[in-house]
Amino acid sequence: MRLLFIYGPVASGKLTIARLVAERTGLPLFHNHLVVDAVAAVFPFGSQEFIRLRERFWIETISTAAEVGQSLIFTFAPEPTVADDFPARVSRLVEAMGGEVIFVALDVEPDEQERRLVDPTRLAFGKLRSPEILRDLRNSMAVCMQAMPQPTMRFDTGATTPEQAADAILQIMKRVKRITAPSASAG
Repeated sequence: MRLLFIYGPVASGKLTIARLVAERTGLPLFHNHLVVDAVAAVFPFGSQEFIRLRERFWIETISTAAEVGQSLIFTFAPEPTVADDFPARVSRLVEAMGGEVIFVALDVEPDEQERRLVDPTRLAFGKLRSPEILRDLRNSMAVCMQAMPQPTMRFDTGATTPEQAADAILQIMKRVKRITAPSASAG
């Protein structure tokens, strides 16, 4: 089992790049907002209930995928409501089941980030779209990014196209180990 763990700040291109990798590999994409939006429909973002359920859904999904040998792509935005040790725990869990985690970090300059933030495509999920809120959160999010594990590769998505990033990710996946595509029985 391989977990491609793509992380980066808000509007850094995580979902765009992950979709390209998913299209090219056939791997399922378990992106951050699937769970965030589901839990936020019931509990306010950042509440104790929200934090507990969000992490439980993330961990259970990744754990079950590791148990059955289902590789997948996971996108993640490091921010203060997530436990600092979450990525390390995910990595230990996957590795304990014989899998591997490939961490990919995305960076984006503040001006480019704010330009992307208001793009209408961000409406599809409950993504942050307020430049003012982003500016208030930027320092705490930067601290969270610094606490992330060392990535296998890092991209400045203002200088790298999504296609270039996806191509490079595919190359490193081929070098590290063989890609495990979903089987007919794996969802």
